[in-house]
Amino acid sequence: MVKFSRNRLLSRRQALQIGISSVTALAVLSLGKLKVLSYLIYLFTDAPGKGLQQRIKDSERRTFKIVGKNSLKNRAKAKGLIYGAFPEADHQNFKDDPTLRSIFARDCGLMVAGVYWSQIRPSVDTFNFERADYFAKFAADHQMLLRGHPLIYYDALPSWLESTINHQNAKQIFTHHIETVVKRYAGKMHSWDVVNEAIDVGDGRSDGLRNDLWVKYVGSNFIDLAFRIAARSDPRALLVYNETNLENPVQQAAVLKLLRNLKSKGTPIHALGIQSHLNGASDFKPQQFRKFLRNVTSLGLKIMITELDVSDNNLPIDVTKRDRLIAGVYEDYLTAALAEKSVIAVVNWGLSDRYSWLSDRFPRDDRSPVRPLPFDREMKPKLAWKAIARAFDRAPKR
Repeated sequence: MVKFSRNRLLSRRQALQIGISSVTALAVLSLGKLKVLSYLIYLFTDAPGKGLQQRIKDSERRTFKIVGKNSLKNRAKAKGLIYGAFPEADHQNFKDDPTLRSIFARDCGLMVAGVYWSQIRPSVDTFNFERADYFAKFAADHQMLLRGHPLIYYDALPSWLESTINHQNAKQIFTHHIETVVKRYAGKMHSWDVVNEAIDVGDGRSDGLRNDLWVKYVGSNFIDLAFRIAARSDPRALLVYNETNLENPVQQAAVLKLLRNLKSKGTPIHALGIQSHLNGASDFKPQQFRKFLRNVTSLGLKIMITELDVSDNNLPIDVTKRDRLIAGVYEDYLTAALAEKSVIAVVNWGLSDRYSWLSDRFPRDDRSPVRPLPFDREMKPKLAWKAIARAFDRAPKR
């Protein structure tokens, strides 16, 4: 059972662990009042019952045919796009899985290295870069771009931080962390998720920010500060604000407000990262999503699809039907996103079903293995792989 304080919202992974599903506004009772969950796994308009059955029938008519044998990275490159993935596997598991390493090298032009505080900052005075260094070397050895995730995040923090941080030392800890991590990979990093998931409209702040440790101790300007520190630590890296649930109009409005505020301050922000944890059991409504992308583009920002996967919870146990529905979500979503030329990259959150955070955090009710990614557990490409390939092939050139 996941333990959590009633005084704060569930993290996205906590919500998934206890099996919360959301198609409309979900809420948690907190000291007598409702607070909207900040992370919703179900990002589209739900299509239960007859709707889902109709979608299954419709999916049977889709062919997912592709031309040629080019890798995903080369199909993306042909359109001026970047394709890559986050390994999901620990660096040791990655080392011990030659097939996973092979498909990464073949299909990915970018690798994401995790730099979560809980992994790289064992104490206030020390850093441990073993994991990130391994993936940075793998990327360099295979001529892949490198992406860092995340510098500042309200979750995945080490236990020492909450007991150590105060109003007097917070800015120094914050600054030292960003400078140390960014400078270590300066000149090698394509892009950084400088700040991750800072919005939570359910917390009731007028600025839409999450009432987290960083707001409390560093202040409401912590996002601007983080970007400025990162920019001076590595002027060449693409600096990204990364957020979840951006297929939801309420979240879109809050993020647009934040981005406009940052741009008005001259914050050195270059791109928005859209996490894109999608749900295969729901209908995708592209019109509002594309309008949001155009609004982001109008601010002079690039866009990256940063954590793409498709949950198959609530889909049929039949693998053929399940895979067709998942492939359909991939193709429909990416077709809409890639129609906007400001979208420069697509990054899967994991590459093979063998390594997916959804296996442990959001398992299927029937306990059959989840199938959210382009490659199956045997590292064979699925219809999802073809769907991504088709979206790249049909995308306009950048």
